[in-house]
Amino acid sequence: MSIRVDPTLLLELHKYGAFDVNACFNCGNCTAICPLSTETENFPRKMIRYAQIGVRDRLLGTNELWLCYYCGECSDTCPREAEPGEFMAATRRYAIANYDLTRLSRLLYTSAPFSIIFLLLLAAFLTVIMLARHGPMRPESLALFDFVSARLIHHIGITVIGMVVLAGAISIANMVHKMSRSAGGLAGAAAEGKHGGNVFQWFASLVRTIFTEVFAERRYRDCDEEKQQPWVLKPWFIHGSILWGFLGLLAATASDWVLDLTGIKPTGTMVPLWYPVRLLGTVSGMFLVYGTTVAIVKRLSKPDKPSSHSLLSDWVFVLLLWLAGVSGFALEVALYLPAPQMWGYYMFIIHVVVSMELILLAPFTKFAHAFYRTTALVIHARLAPGAQEPAVSAGTSPAGP
Repeated sequence: MSIRVDPTLLLELHKYGAFDVNACFNCGNCTAICPLSTETENFPRKMIRYAQIGVRDRLLGTNELWLCYYCGECSDTCPREAEPGEFMAATRRYAIANYDLTRLSRLLYTSAPFSIIFLLLLAAFLTVIMLARHGPMRPESLALFDFVSARLIHHIGITVIGMVVLAGAISIANMVHKMSRSAGGLAGAAAEGKHGGNVFQWFASLVRTIFTEVFAERRYRDCDEEKQQPWVLKPWFIHGSILWGFLGLLAATASDWVLDLTGIKPTGTMVPLWYPVRLLGTVSGMFLVYGTTVAIVKRLSKPDKPSSHSLLSDWVFVLLLWLAGVSGFALEVALYLPAPQMWGYYMFIIHVVVSMELILLAPFTKFAHAFYRTTALVIHARLAPGAQEPAVSAGTSPAGP
């Protein structure tokens, strides 16, 4: 089978933050030190080799690209200082840009001026929509949904989520399509006689992956086993705090909308902090603010390799998440203070606009990792060696390293 080599691939990868991996002489140290690498998944060595010889289709068509969590051990021990961990991170940015058919991701990752202008215009556009038919700022009470209609916010939210689901589904389909055509992806697995089972087995793998990998961070915890630091500062817990916090806030918002639709609790009704939906939102906000604050501090202090290289896209992502969490807590304080606080109206607009901007950008920014990594882990669970063996111990995912 012939392989088309593209000498421009490395030049493209440099735009997404990759170091000069031409320094790599393929010693294999990065694969040997990686806690998640196996006999059949020898990343990042294989990914670097794909880039060096310019095999674009195989680089974009392998799920192994998403099995790396950038613990940084490969970069710490690389004898040539080729930064294989940062290379993997940059290649994932490149993959997101190529899976996205709109090419918005490419511009957001490679052009800082475009990113800044686009984000500011998007925030301004959402703000104008919110304030187009706003009501009065009542000084006697913080009547947020008299100021901006709850129905308007719900309609905008549903529209935004619908757009994100559609864009995400198309991008994931493009990712799977590339894997199906690559000898290093699904096509290679099919050639080896691995078919992954029926639709029910795929669905079971999806559910298991969501619980064991997305929520429980099992593989990410395997990366951190050797790191001597408190568990609350370990990368897997920081990553998990951000993920749990955002998903919890999203669930609380959706639940509040359902309660409003069913007439149980109209949106905006004041409830005690222990009320289930309010409690879920408060706890989730605490996780989100904690995780993003530690992530920002680490990016500023640069205590390790993963924190040492931050692009504008990395900063935008974590700062928007932090703003969403902090503005939400500030709004909660304004609501529960004895006297009405007029600044609460402005904080309300900031919180809603930042949250919607985050969701709207999800398929095009670092947030897209959640979609692509989950898909890759499900494929890995079904097609990895031993994954289709009938005997699997309870509570153990066949995707284990």
